[in-house]
Amino acid sequence: MDQTRTEPPVLRTGVLGCSDIAWRRALPALVADPAVELVAVASRDEAKARRFAGHFGCEAVTGYRALVERADVDALYVPVPAALHEPWVETALRAGKHVLCEKPLTVDAVATRRLVELAAARGLVLLENFMFQFHAQHRAVRDLLDQGAIGELRSLSAVFTIPALHPDDIRYRPELGGGCLLDVGGYPIRTAQLFLGPELRVAGAVAVRDPGSGVDVAGAALLVSPEGVSAQLTYGMAHGYRSAYELAGSEGRIVLDRAYTPPADHRPVLRVETKGGTEEMVLPADDQWANLVRAFAAAVRGERHLDRYTEATLRHAVLTGEIQRAAAAGPR
Repeated sequence: MDQTRTEPPVLRTGVLGCSDIAWRRALPALVADPAVELVAVASRDEAKARRFAGHFGCEAVTGYRALVERADVDALYVPVPAALHEPWVETALRAGKHVLCEKPLTVDAVATRRLVELAAARGLVLLENFMFQFHAQHRAVRDLLDQGAIGELRSLSAVFTIPALHPDDIRYRPELGGGCLLDVGGYPIRTAQLFLGPELRVAGAVAVRDPGSGVDVAGAALLVSPEGVSAQLTYGMAHGYRSAYELAGSEGRIVLDRAYTPPADHRPVLRVETKGGTEEMVLPADDQWANLVRAFAAAVRGERHLDRYTEATLRHAVLTGEIQRAAAAGPR
């Protein structure tokens, strides 16, 4: 009997855009995964494409469409500005490519649903990149909740704020989908979905806008679950750095710092506070980017289903729109 084991084919991947997040996080993770082959990186700037390609050992392509149309590419990672996600993700899907897209998938809920439905109709994987969801520390938090470590959940608070950016940063350009809600604000929103479920409603929101660019540079939202559990969310890009969330229950609270962008070698510390005292649980290090790439490749091979992430993407887009409208309406 022939017991030779056939390895699955590698996922031949291209990258549309030479962004900072692609350079620092995504491309290193793609190159490191043995199930992925980084074929090419595309930019409208030939010199930028060559710099990326030379560093990561792949081919440089000038222009996005030239890469989308290549027959030797199965999947595309799309880190272009948020307002350009919709047209390029659609172009990629219609060309038969699987897509890993930076968050947010699009800048409005109607477009998000249309792309999700297009991917499903064509049998393609479409994954929005909220990479933090793939870190094991959040499973540990969920396990503590399920074990009743803090009693019944009463509220959640989550914050993601970063210092002011360079004036030329695309997040100050409203025509490219700039602003803090669509960028760092997505992480607290997705955290609320993760622990409070999909049926959240927006009770109120505020936004502070940059007088020069007009984009929101600070914001907050209050969400409420059908059971009356509240989520207080804070986000901004004119602040000191914070990346954390806290779950408060009837008998204590769980606090997690460095919740969204921990380095791969970081050992998370969960702090559990109850009337019996405070316990700090040091968890194993985990690489959320490696986990993300592994999950995407497995989904393309049909070995993993990402339905719950797709449903979260659809609901996330709706919530974001509702937060935008609540903030624009002002205090009630």
